[in-house]
Amino acid sequence: MSLESACIPIPSEVIMPFGGFLAAQGRFSLLAVALAGTLGCLFGSIPAYFLGAYGGRPLIEKYGRYVLISRRDLDLADRWFERYGEATIFVCRLLPVVRTFIAFPAGVARMNFTRFSIYTLLGSFPWCLGLAWVGFKLGEHWTVVREYFHRFDLLILAVIVILAGLYVYRHVKNERSLREEGGE
Repeated sequence: MSLESACIPIPSEVIMPFGGFLAAQGRFSLLAVALAGTLGCLFGSIPAYFLGAYGGRPLIEKYGRYVLISRRDLDLADRWFERYGEATIFVCRLLPVVRTFIAFPAGVARMNFTRFSIYTLLGSFPWCLGLAWVGFKLGEHWTVVREYFHRFDLLILAVIVILAGLYVYRHVKNERSLREEGGE
């Protein structure tokens, strides 16, 4: 769970149900599995958060244009995290794929670290407990869970790709409009 939260896509959809399976076999308690996963999410998020907080913004300001992120986009993200940061972290910790990468932008936006940590714990616990519980209930058939969530991951990825495409389109269109207005 630490690796997944450190922006390394190791699927919790496999790890936590397997932990639940081990709990069903009597090797751990279900609560211990969920708490270990939750703490793993927090400890894995910390390096990604601080990488974003202390190195991310200068890199994005310098090279962001190559991935279509402008300074205005960074300012918008700062305002978003200032206003909705807690809810954003909580909800994103409940979403496959997105949960892996949310710590870095929270760091870039310099979200309050204590609040980031609290909402990482609050959002990660139901995720970890739910996946562990499914593994506990499915016992030896835990690979079914992995296949189900893998399909869900692909759906989330498709939505992200579509939204990224719309973002690129909007960004290019706005840049073109700004250049045309400046040239008049």
